[in-house]
Amino acid sequence: MAMKDVARRNWGRWGADDEQGALNLVDAKKVLEAVDLVRQGRIVSLAQPVGPKAGAPPHRNRGSRFMDRDAGDYALGARSPGGFRFAEDTVQMSTHSGTHVDALAHVWTGDKLYNGHPSTQLRSTTGAQKLGADKLRPVLTRGILVDLVDAFGGPLEPSTPIGSAELIEACSRSNVTPLPGDAVLLHTGWWQSQGGNASYFDLEPGLSDDGARWLADHDVALVGADNYAVEVQPDPDGKNFPVHLRLLHGEGIPLIENLDLHELAMAGAPTFLFVLSPIPLQGSTGSPVTPLAVL
Repeated sequence: MAMKDVARRNWGRWGADDEQGALNLVDAKKVLEAVDLVRQGRIVSLAQPVGPKAGAPPHRNRGSRFMDRDAGDYALGARSPGGFRFAEDTVQMSTHSGTHVDALAHVWTGDKLYNGHPSTQLRSTTGAQKLGADKLRPVLTRGILVDLVDAFGGPLEPSTPIGSAELIEACSRSNVTPLPGDAVLLHTGWWQSQGGNASYFDLEPGLSDDGARWLADHDVALVGADNYAVEVQPDPDGKNFPVHLRLLHGEGIPLIENLDLHELAMAGAPTFLFVLSPIPLQGSTGSPVTPLAVL
């Protein structure tokens, strides 16, 4: 996709130095309106399990765990002053493993990152000096569940594109419309039907470029899905990750990948308080997260 094909409506919208993109839309008024949605006091985790046993696409390393101290150390004679014993471990994994949010430094085209920041700000020795995960501030906003499973009678088939027509149909059935600053979550049923299988990382149903444009037109702050890349794979027009380029690079809208939306869908709550708190990993291009829906 050539750079001229990517809309850049939010470049400069919040100033030349902006690194937060569409998260700027979540202001104090939006937070207070979202908190007012809570009725039951029920908290639903939207995260998939993560760790060494979790799957990973072929181009990423699987996670690994190293026990720094465990029961075996004491069996071999490690000191236990006063009977106190402890266990600790170190986990290594890609910041794009499991449920995570893509920072705005994750993708680009040409030689400019989101908002015109030069791509030279992204180096293997320093990480992302601009637009990294440490620039993704915590978010409380209105969440919308776009339940495509309910709208179309079951989990979507492999490589099903979700365009504006499908989004409009699903939103109409739930009587919701995306508003500026919303977090829009797409329930495709892909994790429900394929989670834990190698096929989860191949031929996923997901957002098309047309659907991404429709969401951007509604000025949403975040987009997430219960698949590994948010967008349909492969792209029906033969482009390389056009949704990533449109939303992350062009609009400054972070993407949340690998959600588990089944419990939320079963709760029948199309709108809710959405909570997201990325780990401020300095220079990283993404952050593991445990998003929450508060009903």
